[in-house]
Amino acid sequence: MAKRISIDKPLFIATLLLVFCGLVMVFSASAVMAQERFGSPYTFVTRQIMWAVAGLLAMFATMNIDYRRYNQPAVVFSVLAVTMLLLVAVLFFDRSHNAHRWIRFGGFSLQPSELAKPAIILFLAYFLEKRTREMDDWQHTLVPAAVPTLCLAALIVKEPDLGTAIACLAITATVLFVAGMKPRYFGYAFAASLLPLYFLIFRVQWRYERILAFVNPYSDPQGRGFHIIQSLIAVGTGGFNGVGLMEGKQKLFYLPEPHTDFIFAVTAEEFGLLGSLLVVALFGVFLQRGLQTAMRVRDSYTRLLVVGITAMVIVQALMNISVVLSLMPTKGIPLPFVSYGGSSIFITLATVGILLNITKQAD
Repeated sequence: MAKRISIDKPLFIATLLLVFCGLVMVFSASAVMAQERFGSPYTFVTRQIMWAVAGLLAMFATMNIDYRRYNQPAVVFSVLAVTMLLLVAVLFFDRSHNAHRWIRFGGFSLQPSELAKPAIILFLAYFLEKRTREMDDWQHTLVPAAVPTLCLAALIVKEPDLGTAIACLAITATVLFVAGMKPRYFGYAFAASLLPLYFLIFRVQWRYERILAFVNPYSDPQGRGFHIIQSLIAVGTGGFNGVGLMEGKQKLFYLPEPHTDFIFAVTAEEFGLLGSLLVVALFGVFLQRGLQTAMRVRDSYTRLLVVGITAMVIVQALMNISVVLSLMPTKGIPLPFVSYGGSSIFITLATVGILLNITKQAD
């Protein structure tokens, strides 16, 4: 393939702008809460800046490593094995927020489920590279391709974190579709998932409560519907121009986790429709440049890698924004680059570096 002179600048700039927006909004959303909990309004934003800097350094590193080096069994299966071990290990750590999602050592914490997404992408691109003409072979192609994702998703559900598990399955489905999997197999997979989803959602009380809140939050406005209602109030209050940076009221102990899951609601309140559309437009640029790169490359390994990384970012963004706008039930999915969370921003930026490296070498 002919080498480009530089990386894809719109993709690079969109990523940097999203990180910058994230730092601004993390400070705005968390300052009062941080002052209340830790005695300093800068606690959360300082940590986020440190992780963002580390993530950008990782992005620049992966941006300058030939992405073909990842297309080796030693790399792919090592990443899968480490991810699997971490997802098992996290179940033995103390609960936080009623879930086993973080491995903590002193002041350091790691969320292994964030590593599962790039691990799945690397595996699928490697495994399906020479099997795109055999996508009808369920025994030797489809089932072996799906097994690692299902194993990782099952461990993530055990934490419990159904939202991230669904995101992993959505990324897998996107890569399989681009690889050439026939629509009927998606139908079979959906039918097979109905019974497990029934037990995971309707037979687990707190998840069932979220479904009821999604259907009609005003049936219990002070209970299960409180979070969704407060999010919609924040979005509606912002109007066209917003109330101004640091001026939002819903983050003041009304919105749950305003600096993480509901940071887009804070953005909508403080910067209004204009600010919200700007964030959405930046993700739109990311999607457009990712798809354009996928169409430009010639080999299936690179195309699947590009599609997987693009889907990893866009799927999570769609899920997070949909939750904030009450278009889907509440899930703990961060807004990529924007939400507070060290594991999320570090791993996402490092993975985007791979995509940027591909853009340097695409025809």
